[in-house]
Amino acid sequence: IKMVLFLFVPGLFLLISKKYRMKSFFQVKKRDLGTSGLIAAATFSCILAGYFIFGSQFDFSAVAPSLQDNLGITGDNFVFVALYISFVNSFMEEFFFRGFAFLVLKQSLGRKVSYLFSGGAFALYHIAIMDGWFSSVLMGLLILSLFGAGLFFNRLDDKKNTIFPSWLVHISANLAINVIGCILLGVLPKI
Repeated sequence: IKMVLFLFVPGLFLLISKKYRMKSFFQVKKRDLGTSGLIAAATFSCILAGYFIFGSQFDFSAVAPSLQDNLGITGDNFVFVALYISFVNSFMEEFFFRGFAFLVLKQSLGRKVSYLFSGGAFALYHIAIMDGWFSSVLMGLLILSLFGAGLFFNRLDDKKNTIFPSWLVHISANLAINVIGCILLGVLPKI
């Protein structure tokens, strides 16, 4: 269902409309690799540092049981799931939220509307994923953070008109979150 909604429907729209160039979403320029790579490395480091510094302040006890009960994710299959989330899932999200809901809408509805719509939709989409994991206060902070991340991802892609910068940073954020998941599921030892 996610592939249909996030890849095929927008892809079909882009092919039929002929007004938008989907090919430009995937352009990678060497000069952009350095900046995107640095931001990706900083993102990875900040997320892990935040977990190790502040993780004891929050209750993560509901995460592992929720993953196991709702999605069948265990320590045994989490590495595969983590790789899928980091590379494939992040690509689908970036294609939809940045490529379609931002870069395409920016041409039709303007920059402000597309920033808010794409960032807001990105944050709201993640509510279903994290439902029941955290207290309402922490969940609210996460949603605001995801909205901010969506706006930041839009900013990365705005002038380049490609989803590559945000996808690279999204991959690094997911990799860091999945390292934390490996710790919570007992795949990696707690430090």
